[in-house]
Amino acid sequence: MGEDRIRHADALYEQAVFGGDRDAPALAERALDAVEADLALARGRILHARFLADRRPDPRELALFRQAADLYRRLGDGRGEGEALFWTGTYHQVVAEEYAEAVPLFRRSYALAEAVGDRLTLSYATRHLAFAAEAEGRPQEARERFEESIALREELDFRPGVAAGKLALAELLRGQGDRAAADRLLDEAAELAAGCGAHGVLGWIEAARAAR
Repeated sequence: MGEDRIRHADALYEQAVFGGDRDAPALAERALDAVEADLALARGRILHARFLADRRPDPRELALFRQAADLYRRLGDGRGEGEALFWTGTYHQVVAEEYAEAVPLFRRSYALAEAVGDRLTLSYATRHLAFAAEAEGRPQEARERFEESIALREELDFRPGVAAGKLALAELLRGQGDRAAADRLLDEAAELAAGCGAHGVLGWIEAARAAR
């Protein structure tokens, strides 16, 4: 998609210079802003993956997500803005452990994703709202949101995400003393993760079992 937008910007340059189209430069800038937003979001996600591996925060991550969200907002791209706001919230929640800053971002991300029918971002936003509800002592809300996230991911056949969702729900239920349900969910999660090659998720599941 980025290459298509750059080619479109190049074509608009020719329209402006050779065709005398006065509107073309502004249209080209919008196309390039969209490329810049996509790139910022992608770079931020890679930095987040590195953080999950080594637990060393990189301040560029937050700046990139904010840049992406601002560009998408100015472009009127609700889908992109919703995704970028989710990742901005994830930085606050996971990296900085700032739940108060994260929750409004997740709620806005959820609303935007719902409005445009972006079920994948919806599944992420509600999952992280579940973590917030759990941390704030609202286990029933947390359970409902984990279940919503799992259901959305099942609809999308996003099996690694379903496995991660079942793991999160299992840990919540185990904390409430329902070990049988937790163990059943862990078994389901492990089978799913192994079946789709989600070795990272499988490692999380094994760690959860070892911590029992």
